[in-house]
Amino acid sequence: MEKQIDALIDFMHEKKNTSKNTELSYRRDLVKLVAFLQQDLGKKNFGEVTADDLAAYIAHMYEQNAAPTSISRSIASTKALFLFLTDTGVIKEDVALNLKSPKIEKKEPAILSKKDVMKLLDQPSGNAPKQIRDKAMLELLYATGIRVSELISLKTTDVNLSMSFIVCRDAHKERIIPFGAKARDALMNYLSGAREAMLEDKTSQILFANCSGESMSRQGFWKIIKYYAKKAGIEADITPHTLRHSFAAHLVENGADLKSVQEMLGHSDISTTQVYLNMTQNRLREVYDKTHPRS
Repeated sequence: MEKQIDALIDFMHEKKNTSKNTELSYRRDLVKLVAFLQQDLGKKNFGEVTADDLAAYIAHMYEQNAAPTSISRSIASTKALFLFLTDTGVIKEDVALNLKSPKIEKKEPAILSKKDVMKLLDQPSGNAPKQIRDKAMLELLYATGIRVSELISLKTTDVNLSMSFIVCRDAHKERIIPFGAKARDALMNYLSGAREAMLEDKTSQILFANCSGESMSRQGFWKIIKYYAKKAGIEADITPHTLRHSFAAHLVENGADLKSVQEMLGHSDISTTQVYLNMTQNRLREVYDKTHPRS
């Protein structure tokens, strides 16, 4: 059964251009599914699995108090696997066809106030190469709203300092995102010497290197942003994605149109970007209700 999982991941990688993170998530979910099918239900291959077996696994996840998002993702992984097995003739019937994902309550993304963002961005203020790098990373992240995976994947050739934009690429397309003077200054300072000082291979095109001179990991940057948030006295549970949400929310709050924000964020569906407009409208309503004498 593990071989079929491998085959699905290979298919996703080669035909769907899926990201490494998506492939890891699918594999993790499907390994758990197979463990349940084999150990709890005694199934030896996917041809023996029934719709009731899959329903039993979903019920098991509920019993284990799995989050609705985890259950929904697991169902998506399961449906992808059984569709693949059906299409490739491994099984005759797609028994996952009628699995239903739980309803997930959409929560507003956590954002920082503009004051807290400024406090965070002001923390790396020294002249050591690492501090100069950290300043450039934080400024660029807030200036562009890119994902952390995109930030740490940037090459020097993706940065146009004279025109103040970066080229950001994913598996399906590329987008051009402008940045402002603060991010430009931080990048110029970093590129003028700090970057080369941190690199192991001086010929590398990596934009942001870790302290070992190699590509930075998501976990590495997560530690950086946590460190500076604590140093700034920010009590909110901040993650690298918080700056992406803050970037979008602050743009919309200041009058940016949703289509432009959608393009900069790389959202395929504008409904995903709509949440930032809703947040702004909700905040205006709260201010009105608290301050207007006849509200």
